[in-house]
Amino acid sequence: MHGPALSGWLLVVLCAASGAYCLLRMRGSTGAERRAAGGESVMGFGMAAMALPAAVLSPPGWSWALCAGVFGIAALHALGHAVRHGGHHLHHLVGSLAMVYMAVAMAAAPGAHGEHGAGHGGVAAGGGVPLLTGVLLAYYGAYVLRSGARLVPAAAPAGTGAPRPAAVAAGPELIVVCRLSMGLAMLAMLLTL
Repeated sequence: MHGPALSGWLLVVLCAASGAYCLLRMRGSTGAERRAAGGESVMGFGMAAMALPAAVLSPPGWSWALCAGVFGIAALHALGHAVRHGGHHLHHLVGSLAMVYMAVAMAAAPGAHGEHGAGHGGVAAGGGVPLLTGVLLAYYGAYVLRSGARLVPAAAPAGTGAPRPAAVAAGPELIVVCRLSMGLAMLAMLLTL
């Protein structure tokens, strides 16, 4: 996205690490959890690619069409699962559609092909539809707050005296952290749209 190169690099690292973690989750999972981890891995690596600062790689014009195509296919896949199973697949559908939206907005934006030095993790001012961008920002803002609240340790049971220590992020907590970090990255990318 546009902005200082450091923030672009931080987004790249955050999203790539989330994508890599989701790949590792796929190895130890089966069924629906494996599919969810695969979708999150594609999202993490796709977001990392979109966040690369333009100084490193100025994307060719066709790259945005490729990105829109990949996430369009991911959206159709998520739609099929959401219709059958609901739940977290709806979030994958929204995320994939948001990625398609950002790729199309970046392709249509003046200077999106690197002519004026704009970062390819974002678009020039005025890119995208403000109402749709606002709706996606509200969705991801609520998603991030809800995910963050899930990480707050529960109160200690009555009579124990001391609050119980938060578990080290070893299982479900690390999955929530991964999803939270990708939600935050999506917020950052949408803010610069």
